[in-house]
Amino acid sequence: MDEHRTSRDPLPQALIDFYGLTPLPREGGRYRPMWAGPERPDGRPEGTAIVMLLTAEPGDFSALHRLPSDEIWHFYRGDPLTLFLLQEDRGGGTARTVALGPDVLGGQHVQFTVPAGTWMAAEVADGGSWTLFGCTMAPGFTFEDYEHGDAAALAARFPGEAARITALSRP
Repeated sequence: MDEHRTSRDPLPQALIDFYGLTPLPREGGRYRPMWAGPERPDGRPEGTAIVMLLTAEPGDFSALHRLPSDEIWHFYRGDPLTLFLLQEDRGGGTARTVALGPDVLGGQHVQFTVPAGTWMAAEVADGGSWTLFGCTMAPGFTFEDYEHGDAAALAARFPGEAARITALSRP
């Protein structure tokens, strides 16, 4: 792991500048599309890849959302990232937390696949300052496929996770 840094350190800003990261609408964080494959007959790209940065600053998180395709998350640099997942099924649903980071022997992942239809949100892990990561999808991401989470509806479906759902949601 990088030596302890704060989100006011110059490195996160240097990464934002280097990659030309811009705010990701609704979801949050800063991102840049890095690749999109050829267009499929349905209008979606064959695949897409982005680079994204989150900091521990208040309000800087990836809000609850879901996508119709699997999404592969890749850890690149910085502090661990906490990935919060809600999987709905016929009997209700399950919640779990996955850590992306460099300590793979300690249970963190450098790569993790979120199954299609899973509600997901992410934030820099407690005690961290920032995380640089990427996401890859095939077929590729389109904004039309993005489904933004509704905090009240998700909290009703997962009452044991209501506080975390509220904290990781945006109107």
